[in-house]
Amino acid sequence: MQNIYAFDDFPEAKNWKEILESGKKNTDKKNEVEEIKKTILPTDAATLIYTSGTTGNSKGVILTHQNLMSNAISVSKVFNLQPNHKYLSILPVCHVGERMGIYQTQYSGCSIYYSENIGTIARDLADIKPEGFGTVPRILEKVYDKIMGKAEQLKGMKRTLFFWALNLGDKYKRDGKNGLWYEFQLWLANKIIFNKWRAALGGNIQSIGVGGAALQPKLERIFWAANIKLLNMYGLTETSPAITINHLNSDEMKLGTVGCVLENVQLKLADDGEILVKGPNVMKGYYKDETATADAIDKDGWFHTGDIGILEEGKFLRITDRKKELFKLSNGKYVSPQMIENIFKDSVYIDQLMVIGEGEKHTSAIISPNYEALKKWASENKIDYKADEELAANKDVYSHYQKIVNTFNKQLSHDEHIKRFRIISEEWTPQSGELSPTLKLKRRIIKEKYKFVIAEIFNHEEEITSGK
Repeated sequence: MQNIYAFDDFPEAKNWKEILESGKKNTDKKNEVEEIKKTILPTDAATLIYTSGTTGNSKGVILTHQNLMSNAISVSKVFNLQPNHKYLSILPVCHVGERMGIYQTQYSGCSIYYSENIGTIARDLADIKPEGFGTVPRILEKVYDKIMGKAEQLKGMKRTLFFWALNLGDKYKRDGKNGLWYEFQLWLANKIIFNKWRAALGGNIQSIGVGGAALQPKLERIFWAANIKLLNMYGLTETSPAITINHLNSDEMKLGTVGCVLENVQLKLADDGEILVKGPNVMKGYYKDETATADAIDKDGWFHTGDIGILEEGKFLRITDRKKELFKLSNGKYVSPQMIENIFKDSVYIDQLMVIGEGEKHTSAIISPNYEALKKWASENKIDYKADEELAANKDVYSHYQKIVNTFNKQLSHDEHIKRFRIISEEWTPQSGELSPTLKLKRRIIKEKYKFVIAEIFNHEEEITSGK
């Protein structure tokens, strides 16, 4: 490191304006820069981005200029942002998804605005009124939870109309497939209820790119019904990142899937359902790790994503799980944790839930509650507590969550039922280490942090007493 430049004036650091002045004084360097540019090839490394490490050790992904730009140009044709449009960047710029969002926006000539932090997103949307932004499902879930929290306080006709509109949205099908009477009701719901949702997003949103984790189908349907068009996509850091994406036009859009394969990208499914990808977007390799690179990219150039999926109608990809996250119960039955977790997050009282049970007799879970919603429930039910730890341990709270678990278990097979669970008093965040920057569960870290809770769930008495 040579120098640190600050935006504000500090005696200990140089000011960023010195860089501008240096450029003005060295105009003769322009030719030198042009000569350097000529030596850079599309296949040269452009950036090194480390994976989130949700299922193992983090690896450095080498992405080339061709990787990034081939992907950005293809994605820009889907979102079709224009020079007079505005884009709000709300995700960490270190994340490959937001890099792609920014690159495709720059390629389109669209103006980019940067949200200060996750707490200012609502204000920034209202101020900037963007035509588009990119997000992860968890942020949309939190937006939805806040809407539902306010809805629970409504009374009389307002409450009736809100939940009428919500139930209508949950039945949404594209292209008028529900019939004229449904379309008329939806038009009315948009006039009196959903218009407020769009206003909260600035009022100009044309589409929202969504990726990084599984998007709840119910949430997707309701937002589309509200004329907030979520373009669900799929990809990895190693693929720069987009592999598939839903479009605005009907031929290349199917709710509940992550869309069609992006142009210039090839996709096929292995015999076990693993998604394999080939194209100009596939990474150069892992930094200083030839073994991991050879494991990920086979001799024919196919990148093995580690995700399991199916193709619907021959072209719409549906992700069913992570290959590494599938686990087997002691009875030999496989369980898909991500699918179960996605179902349970429909509850306003659940912020995060991690399904466990590898090698055990039954499937179980650790629940991190939505404490804002839970505290409202506790107040309404006159439950006294002094701290979150007391609330998490309260018998009435446990009974409340048992009813929630019983309700969602009805959607699952017998082996997928959550037989036992524990409520924890901590909120999981990227800062505390349980979530990645895009709010995905870091399973290895959570299992280690709550190893005694897990041991207690499965009645591993020896592990608890010996401290294993």
